[in-house]
Amino acid sequence: MSTISYRRYRFPSAIIQHTVWLYYRFPLSLRDVEGLLAERGIDVSYETIRRWTHKFGPAYANRIRMRRTRPSRRWHLDEVFLRIDGKVHYLWRAVGDEGEVLDVLVQSKRDRKAALKLMRKLLKRQGSVPNAIMTDWLRSYGVALRKLGLDRRHEMGGRMNNCAEISHQPARQRERQRRRFRSPGSAQKFLSTHAAVYNQFKIQRHLVSRRTMKNFRAEAFVKWRQIVAA
Repeated sequence: MSTISYRRYRFPSAIIQHTVWLYYRFPLSLRDVEGLLAERGIDVSYETIRRWTHKFGPAYANRIRMRRTRPSRRWHLDEVFLRIDGKVHYLWRAVGDEGEVLDVLVQSKRDRKAALKLMRKLLKRQGSVPNAIMTDWLRSYGVALRKLGLDRRHEMGGRMNNCAEISHQPARQRERQRRRFRSPGSAQKFLSTHAAVYNQFKIQRHLVSRRTMKNFRAEAFVKWRQIVAA
């Protein structure tokens, strides 16, 4: 696991860690986070916060992915459009049965090559082949899965893919908060990091009791402190 160093930073590591957590955990702008820190007596500019999130966010996300348990064997794939710099791009997303984001990929096309690129990235990162792959009626998925020899595991349907469609909502919320993304690269970097932090603190509250939810949340914070440690 790669090391994270906070040396030569004017602020303590605890403040940097908390700042990055605030930005990726909640739908806040850089200036919103600056205001929250100012209320606590911490004078830091939004530009400094931006540099912290760019440097430490992806490092935290990589550690989270390395610690995650193997996801469910049913994958849900979906794509939505993003307007970046006046041009339409597509956010491809893969989600597990329980809503865990497996991967995201920003691409300029919505064709067979784009679907194939997503699947190859997924298979490489997850290190296993799922039992079932759920998609909507976009034919690009079928062509890509046929090329990979996974067409027998492919299941299509309108409502069968609600899990992936609902998973787009937090990303849409952040897109509005940021007043859209400036480039495909910045969108990919932010959404990939956001997905990892989202997974770390995602708790299906409607399925568990209040006491169980509090235990899960406490456990998530313990793991988070281990992840961001130097």
